[in-house]
Amino acid sequence: MDAPGPPLAPDVLERDDLRRALGEHDFAAAFALIKKWGGLSQNKIAAACELTPGKVSNVIAGQHQISSMVVIRRIADGLRIPGILLGLAPRPWEDQPRDVTPSPEDRRHSEEVPWRPDATIGLSDHLTRSDLVMTRRAAARALSAAAVTGAALLDSLEGWLQPAGADNRPRRQGRLGARDLDDLETTARTFRAWDHRYGGGLRRKAVLGQLNEVASALDQHQATSIERRLYGVMAQLAGTAATMAWDSGLHRRAQEYYDVALRSAHAAGDTAFGANVLAGIARQVLYGGHPQDALELVRLAQDGVRTTAGPRLRAMLHTREAWALAAVGRTAAFRRATAQARDALAHATTGQDPYWIAYFDEAELAGVTGGRLLELARRQPHEHAHMAAEEIRMALDQRGPEASRSHALDWIGLAECHFLVGDVTGAVENTHHAVDAAAHTQSGRVRNQLAQLYPYTVGRDVPGPLREARNQIRDLLAT
Repeated sequence: MDAPGPPLAPDVLERDDLRRALGEHDFAAAFALIKKWGGLSQNKIAAACELTPGKVSNVIAGQHQISSMVVIRRIADGLRIPGILLGLAPRPWEDQPRDVTPSPEDRRHSEEVPWRPDATIGLSDHLTRSDLVMTRRAAARALSAAAVTGAALLDSLEGWLQPAGADNRPRRQGRLGARDLDDLETTARTFRAWDHRYGGGLRRKAVLGQLNEVASALDQHQATSIERRLYGVMAQLAGTAATMAWDSGLHRRAQEYYDVALRSAHAAGDTAFGANVLAGIARQVLYGGHPQDALELVRLAQDGVRTTAGPRLRAMLHTREAWALAAVGRTAAFRRATAQARDALAHATTGQDPYWIAYFDEAELAGVTGGRLLELARRQPHEHAHMAAEEIRMALDQRGPEASRSHALDWIGLAECHFLVGDVTGAVENTHHAVDAAAHTQSGRVRNQLAQLYPYTVGRDVPGPLREARNQIRDLLAT
């Protein structure tokens, strides 16, 4: 998306017939109109959209229908068609200046940072300061930065299994006490609750400001017990900043804050939260389509807490493993890992685990399992869609709108289950619920998942209720 595709003149994009074709995902008509009024040949359309000329020819001839959201996003980005016209969220380039190039800070951050407490403090300070004063141009650059994958990601995290080094720098004396840390830990917990309820948005700035303050406090020499707790707070805040960045579409930035969170947990000696951070990175790369990386990350997490993890953390790690296994099509292994998660969760008791994993209960397990079965159902709908719907309904029965982001994702998943088995009435009803729930969260992840429903609602002769559902999705994604 960094290099603009062939521009379509504003008057072309304003044409009612083209807008109607784009809204219906009628790419036979859309490509024909772009050829006629936009002056683009089939070869130029194909090159811009990363399609073959033959494929474009077949689409125009009505011999091939484009329904993949991946391809539709490529068409939007290649031809610079605003997302709203295709039922997508606004594309990252829509407010992006043309002369965006990687900054020295972006290039510098890719260099290896040693696993030392002072390096972790410096990394946190650098990230928060640059984010708190981020310009529109820097924000556009951050939105277009891809997450790191493969060996570049995995090798950089191996230091988590090594002993933490001491911070022997000369520093001035700090004055924080136990009561100060109680307040900071309460604040970190509140911010985490914000993230679960609202996702990214303006609240992210508050988290970054507090994270910067904690990094500044760690630049002073605190009592050993205070310093350890401070690193724990920094890990919590950085983890929250990571998920908020991810929800805002800042995928590389999210990874960088996950890195700070993991290093801070390492410095605090909190291997349990470190494993939780690795699971968060695994979830991010799963959404990015890299299940093998996710498996490696989960196993790295399991290696670090094999003898110390509580039942909820073990259960959560098994579900991440199951997710990755389902993504590579290993259905039997997925079921085995899911059964291990259920067994581990059965041994959990109230108050036994840290507060940050308390969310992982029977409802969360059902929702996660339903989501993975839904992924399998996209390949084999008659085998998996009904089971996916059953698990998702269990999640909806056990958690309500207070679990804002998860609640919306449950409704979206249930609607897709109905679409997959051809139950249009049930699909429309659940799509209405999904849109209503999505309207109460700022989560970019929720909007991206809601966009996955859009292709099910398009066509030349769709019934009125389905058109109404499509309009609801389009209206929400446009906000």
